[in-house]
Amino acid sequence: MRRLLLIPCLLAAMLWSAPCFAQTRAQLGPLCTTETTPADQMIDACNKIIALKVFSGEKLATIYFWRAVGWNKKGNYPQVIADATEALHLKPSTAVYNLRGSAYFDKGEYDIAIADFNDALRMGPPSGIIFHNRGNAYRSKGDYTKAIADYDAAIKAGPKSAFSYQNRGSSKQALGDLDGALADINEAVRIDPSLPQPLISRAVIWRAKGDIARAIADTTEAIRLAKAKAPVNIMTPPGSVLISAYTQRGLAYEAKGDAAHAKEDYASVLEGVASDAGSKANQATAKVRLALLKETDAAPRKTAAAPAAESSPAPAPPAPAAAPAAPAAPVQAAATTRRVALVIGNGAYAHVKALPNPPNDARAIARSLRDIGFTVSEGLDLDRDTMQRTIHDFLRQAARSQIAVVYYAGHGVQVEGRNYLVPVDIEFKAGARMTDAMVDMDTIMAGLDDQIRTNILILDACRNNPMAPQVASAGSSRGIEAGPGLAAPATLGSGSTLGAGTLIAFATAPGQVALDGEGANSPFSAALSRHVGTPGLEVQQMLTRVRAEVVAATKGKQVPWSNSSLLGEVYLAEQ
Repeated sequence: MRRLLLIPCLLAAMLWSAPCFAQTRAQLGPLCTTETTPADQMIDACNKIIALKVFSGEKLATIYFWRAVGWNKKGNYPQVIADATEALHLKPSTAVYNLRGSAYFDKGEYDIAIADFNDALRMGPPSGIIFHNRGNAYRSKGDYTKAIADYDAAIKAGPKSAFSYQNRGSSKQALGDLDGALADINEAVRIDPSLPQPLISRAVIWRAKGDIARAIADTTEAIRLAKAKAPVNIMTPPGSVLISAYTQRGLAYEAKGDAAHAKEDYASVLEGVASDAGSKANQATAKVRLALLKETDAAPRKTAAAPAAESSPAPAPPAPAAAPAAPAAPVQAAATTRRVALVIGNGAYAHVKALPNPPNDARAIARSLRDIGFTVSEGLDLDRDTMQRTIHDFLRQAARSQIAVVYYAGHGVQVEGRNYLVPVDIEFKAGARMTDAMVDMDTIMAGLDDQIRTNILILDACRNNPMAPQVASAGSSRGIEAGPGLAAPATLGSGSTLGAGTLIAFATAPGQVALDGEGANSPFSAALSRHVGTPGLEVQQMLTRVRAEVVAATKGKQVPWSNSSLLGEVYLAEQ
């Protein structure tokens, strides 16, 4: 995760000089408080020291700190937080605040992490490590301006910090400054050529610039370096760097059209052990991309050429690996400017409550998007197999796009906090898992998660909960709870992506039921189709207008909701 750790070395040295520890310090002391000790041995040694009950106050706080370090190596962040909190009760220190803040960061609780880093900075003295880690938290929240300011402070405090240059570069990339990003990441590579992480970050920029050859070269070298030695700091979960490198090389091979090598890399990603959010997100992406490539292999070959409007433009030939970097073009002038959309409307349900409006809604939205230049894949009243094929075909098509829009109208349901779209042939059978009959929304998000695309997902779903009777009749033994409405996404990109950003818009607030409407369209889609084609209207302003209309039309019974990690203004219909 490219986080940095403060080690209270002097305190550890004082600890093992204590006379009461003389008989066991030779065996347990170095095992508990040495960075390179394997996690299980470190935790076991610290457990035994605590059990001796010979230390208190500051010295006992040190033991809890080191046990937290052991838990951190294992990716057990709740235990890291528990031990760090115990250490803070005994003796507050910047090192412990940093460690606990980093654990909250890995759990995705960025505001709490920032609070811990703030406490560490207040205790002083100012530390480049703390500024760096707080910058990471701001970056994960999408506050790239504050992140860059913290990385500036980290670099000022420690000008040879390769990771601070790298992460500042990634923040600049997120804001569309590819040249500034490349300059920072090049400096990170110059400072420490043995680090694989800056090479992975640079590969993402090469791919965004269309230089696939360089992207493959950088990720290949990153894989070699990651295999050659362990991560440079113990705050990086084992295997996470290698998983990231294989994912990015797989995406580069796929962009090149080399499906065979892409599949090999995605398979390598899935073989890794993911203990952190970023690695899990990379594995989700690899799983979807690998499935898409295998489906392409299995599909019958078409003899007729695809329509010109549906084809992807061929990428420009990549520059030689040794060529100097060309200035980055502005985002709006990039070579690949395709805008694609997937529109699905399901209403003709056979075994649950039918809905009259979703096909009408889908037709209206598809027409509006085509009118403003989108290439639209449209599906009406799809069974599960057809729905899966339609989605997978779209994800392959979206691989070369810069903006991808997904619109779904129909039944939707949340199960254990995950959102599922409901095909028209859904039918529950004894002994079958309920989720197997539906389409997991996370599959679509993972398939679009490649760090160089703006994604807009719009769900006019859950107009009631069609699963309630089946879930009730299934009884508690099935272990599934279907909640009302759809669930708010826990994260956008799950901590792994820093690309063009994602916006998810819901027809109503999480956990609430949307209305199908009394006319030919739902209140939400009727308002959306009126505003989506407005020239020069930024997408979040457009959704604000839609929200106001829906609230007025439903007399406050339905309030549309959205969650965004967009990094700038996005216009679906240009002026």
